[in-house]
Amino acid sequence: MFPNRLLFENITVDMLIQIIGHLLAGCIGISLGLLGGGGSVLTLPILVYVMEIPPKSAIAMTLVIVGVVSIVGAIPHWRKGNVNLKKAFLFGKATMLGAFFGANLAILPFITEKIQLLLFAIMMIVAAVLIIQKNLLPPSFFSKENTNSNQKVQPVHRYSWLWLILEGLGIGILIGLVGVGGGFVIVPALVLLGNTPIKEAIGTSLVIIALNGIAGFLGYVGKVPLDWSLMASFTLVASFGTFFGAHLSQYVQAKQLEKGFGYFLIVVAVFIFIQQ
Repeated sequence: MFPNRLLFENITVDMLIQIIGHLLAGCIGISLGLLGGGGSVLTLPILVYVMEIPPKSAIAMTLVIVGVVSIVGAIPHWRKGNVNLKKAFLFGKATMLGAFFGANLAILPFITEKIQLLLFAIMMIVAAVLIIQKNLLPPSFFSKENTNSNQKVQPVHRYSWLWLILEGLGIGILIGLVGVGGGFVIVPALVLLGNTPIKEAIGTSLVIIALNGIAGFLGYVGKVPLDWSLMASFTLVASFGTFFGAHLSQYVQAKQLEKGFGYFLIVVAVFIFIQQ
């Protein structure tokens, strides 16, 4: 009697974890559709702390989930003509190379899971600060007029494309190392260094994130265990969440939610620090 009851309780707990995890996967997609980002910084903690996936495996799975969801999120931008494939592949080649290198760096013995999670938490705080303060771009950049137009921002340096490629390499290494999507850095880089309109930068960044996910994941394949079924189901649920988030964006002002999302990232980052 008691063994059967214990088995039933274990099954119930496992089912509950699966349900909660997949509901949170939907939130990943909603955040992408509603805010245009945030998927990667939510995916890894969910996989590690809710689904109890080992960090290195979770990072590899995060790259796939966020990559596919980013492609789904890029579709409406593509339809509106806000994806620049030339810039995506130019910047993407650098970030892909960096992501593949970062993934191979991550599997070296001296790069422990603790180091990766601490780096990830630091990146979460950086992302949160940029979201809250918007101090990476000039204030006028975020005005309603500028946000709703295709106005370009003049490059900040005469060798902007060189800096763009170098920054792409650095971002790529971090992506492969800790699984962060990097959209919060890619968009400003495209705007300030690539002379890209904000709407086009957002759409193009989603394609770049997807390319990074492919490259980074290839660096992990065969070197860490992967839960393919969980990865597939998370990707599917998050993709549906993206469409729902895009629908909500018609009724909700994303700018009103960004600060709250930034503070939420800080809370999650602190939680990760405490766990380590």
